[in-house]
Amino acid sequence: MPASLIAYCGPAGTPQDLWLRWNTDPLLLAALAALACVIASGRSADARAGWLALALMVVVFVSPLCALSSALFSARVTHHIILIAVIAPLLARAFPLPRIPSPPLVPVVAAHAVIVWLWHAPGLYTWGLATVAAYWLMQATLLGSAWLLWRSIFAPLVQTGVALMALVATIGQMGLLGALIVFSPRPLYVVHFASTAAWGLTPLADQQLAGLLMWVLAMVPYLAAGLWIAWSSLRAGEPAL
Repeated sequence: MPASLIAYCGPAGTPQDLWLRWNTDPLLLAALAALACVIASGRSADARAGWLALALMVVVFVSPLCALSSALFSARVTHHIILIAVIAPLLARAFPLPRIPSPPLVPVVAAHAVIVWLWHAPGLYTWGLATVAAYWLMQATLLGSAWLLWRSIFAPLVQTGVALMALVATIGQMGLLGALIVFSPRPLYVVHFASTAAWGLTPLADQQLAGLLMWVLAMVPYLAAGLWIAWSSLRAGEPAL
């Protein structure tokens, strides 16, 4: 695979053409339209969360962010952060599927961590962008494991302390991965080598920016969720007046 070409999102976006690079894949648009119909029909537990998730899915898959993520590893990491830390919890709120038993939280946290680390290993990352099938396997496993994680965290019977520990563990493993990427002495993600210069970055600078995003920015949704869970628990424990 040429270093400047990603199988699904196409050639790397440049500053000159980026805003013209919208993804109009008919199958993708049909899937998003089907999701919109499900939300509009009232079959989601939280319609507002469902619509927000749908809007963000348009951002990561349809908007020029798709083409930008072909050019920059930092854009791809931003895509992944939005997918697993924002879209996934919104989908977990919109579609908790309460009739399906939730698996134990510890294995879910571990499985999600393994999936995140595997897809950001340089070789598997490059393979995940080499074909359309591999690209969607990457997206499905990242989103699916994150949805299971957030669904278990939000489950009504899960203890507050257990949910908070799951969030802390997830922040910790993503921060460690981000730190390893930041402090790598050489660029690792060869698929982006030919396209970073157009954006005024070296491959190593792009990689370091991506690591910082995963290390720092990615923790914000998890911290926000933890504060919300803790606050909700305290309010539930307040005696009625």
